[in-house]
Amino acid sequence: MIHSPYIRKPASVQRVMGLVLLALLPGIAAYAHTVGAGILVNLGIATCTALAAEALVLALRKRPVAIALSDLSAVLSAWLVVLCFPPIAPWWLTMLGVTVAIVIAKQLYGGLGQNPFNPAMVAYCAMIVAYPALMSQWPPAGGMDFGTQLGLILGGARDIDGLTGATALDALRTGLHAGAGPVDVLRQGPAFGFLGGSGWEWIALGYLAGGLFLLAARVITWHMPAAFIATLSLVSGLFWLVDPARFASPLFHLASGGAMLAAFFIVTDPVSGATTPRGKLIFAAGVALVAWTIRNFGAYPEGIAFGVLLMNLCVPLIDMKTQPRVFGHRGGLR
Repeated sequence: MIHSPYIRKPASVQRVMGLVLLALLPGIAAYAHTVGAGILVNLGIATCTALAAEALVLALRKRPVAIALSDLSAVLSAWLVVLCFPPIAPWWLTMLGVTVAIVIAKQLYGGLGQNPFNPAMVAYCAMIVAYPALMSQWPPAGGMDFGTQLGLILGGARDIDGLTGATALDALRTGLHAGAGPVDVLRQGPAFGFLGGSGWEWIALGYLAGGLFLLAARVITWHMPAAFIATLSLVSGLFWLVDPARFASPLFHLASGGAMLAAFFIVTDPVSGATTPRGKLIFAAGVALVAWTIRNFGAYPEGIAFGVLLMNLCVPLIDMKTQPRVFGHRGGLR
């Protein structure tokens, strides 16, 4: 055992949340440059909504408000909600989604550290089930100016079929269901770029850079990002090798949708995710497996949120069965 004096590392909820918010900035910058700056407007709306909703609930519960608002956890949840929503989502949809995340998924269970489900993923699933049309309106990369995006966010007419387009995952799913092969689908349409969705390769790289920063800062461990990326790559790679005429490559799955965002910022949620080393591997691998299955066979183009919530249900069992061995005992802690 190491003797004193001990070196204490300054750690607090505010510091951890602040570092995660900082790590999101490269991805947000790539998002705003590639897809449009409308995402910044919704980030502002979501931040104000999250702080107001958290303050209201805490006041009703007669809990300290200032301390909870300053820990940045509500802001982080709001940002993750917005990054999963279309950047031209109307203001009220953003506010509704953030309210669901903060009030129902977080505070209803007792606040920070008590929620069994990832708040941002609860908001995404609730909104895509309730408003599937609005949640499917994505502007093509570089195809919509900021003024148009701002008008749509603030309540402009939503008859924008000529301005919006399907995401790469949605276009691929539609093409495959129509009987076309991945190679034929990827060769046509503005939704596809060099590896994945048009412009989304840069966004994915931004999230990857932020994730590596979190690893270097020891805010997260390697277990969940590695398990998620490895499982998604392995499963998609095996099916792609067996039947490339029907299944997309691993690079497409990693560079499209929210794969990199999920790997470093969503499955790594320390509250709703598994906590043991082996449990983290199982949890993230399960999310990736469910996400790939829904992407290829489900009714929705993206399945990460559903995978996260399904694995959140399994966390108590996973943690119970993967407890590390206690010193002096042959088996794990039971």
